[in-house]
Amino acid sequence: MLADFFRLSLKALSERRTRAALTIIGIAIGPLVLVMMSSVVGSYSNYIEERITSLGQNAIAVFPTENYQLDEEDLSYIRTINTISRAEPFYNTQGILKRGSEDLKVSIFAVDYDLLFDAIGSLQIREGSVPSESNIIYSIIGRKIAYKDNEKYFGLEDILTVTIPKIEGGKITGKKTVNVVAGAILEEYGGALIVDPDSTVFMCLEAGRRLLGLNKWSGILVLVSDPADVKPTVSALRQHYEEKVQIIAFSSIAEAISSVTGAINFINFSTSLSAFAVAVAGVAATMITSVMERTREIGVMKAIGYKSSQILLMILLESIVMSLVGGTAGISMGVAGAYVLSSQGFTIGGIGESGLTLQLNPLITPALIIQTLSLTMLIGLIGGVLPAYRASKIPPVVALRYE
Repeated sequence: MLADFFRLSLKALSERRTRAALTIIGIAIGPLVLVMMSSVVGSYSNYIEERITSLGQNAIAVFPTENYQLDEEDLSYIRTINTISRAEPFYNTQGILKRGSEDLKVSIFAVDYDLLFDAIGSLQIREGSVPSESNIIYSIIGRKIAYKDNEKYFGLEDILTVTIPKIEGGKITGKKTVNVVAGAILEEYGGALIVDPDSTVFMCLEAGRRLLGLNKWSGILVLVSDPADVKPTVSALRQHYEEKVQIIAFSSIAEAISSVTGAINFINFSTSLSAFAVAVAGVAATMITSVMERTREIGVMKAIGYKSSQILLMILLESIVMSLVGGTAGISMGVAGAYVLSSQGFTIGGIGESGLTLQLNPLITPALIIQTLSLTMLIGLIGGVLPAYRASKIPPVVALRYE
């Protein structure tokens, strides 16, 4: 009997195909928006969280403010905090690298190599090996420095000429040219929003002072023993230094981004619900009109023995069929739209030479499809239940007299 009702529903929709088609289009808008936006936002937010998390769940960076200078006393204090396993200073500056006829903007970090690889656990050496701390002219270079579009520009033992700002008395007084040797080349990292290892020259800490001529630490890199101790450690540092330093915990940034993307997803879901609500009204209007037009047909069916529950099921099934068709069409268009939207890419400025460009596939999961399809089915149930109930309560005699 259910199959018969299904065929009757399809027949009723085909007889009123224009009205049904318009209703189905209205139903499809909600699934389209929900799938397209949720999959794209989910893809980019997951990538950003993963890249920031890869910097180290237990890593903290301490940066001095303009009027404060970190020194050995600060380093000693930070090392006394019992939740901290290791703390080392680092130098950071920007430079212009000569690569053939091209001037390439790079970041330069002078840092303890062991601490660097502990802080960024997913950092891997592609060629060569980590230079000795005593060889201050040897460096580790990122993939984008050594290669351009898979064409290799620098190999191991090649000399890199970098021009950096010359700073005296806290002011830039000119430029300084330094030569460093490529001792190792990193695997492609992909950018981490805060730092971009692919466009960075890493040097040992001593090279920052002797080779680059930097006499003020850019900051102190801290590793906490347990990721659970990151927040208490940050609180202790802020309480001690107040406004003298800036403290960045990579895990906190990941949490903040997660909160932002969660809010975006909520706004997107709420917007989609508005489209679903309009669709409910459309389904209800269509089904009420359909019931009015089929009043005599319903009377005949009751007269030959159909029960009220069977009439209710038949009308309700008609609205559910429209929802299924509309939901399937909306999800299909949403998937296609998500790939088109993702293909445009998303560029984040301020990272590397020309920013970090992300071009990711949308995150289309079974959970998203099931959620969207369930909401669409709910449209059919809510929009069709009142008309179906009214149809089931029509007395046969009244229905047979209806013109």
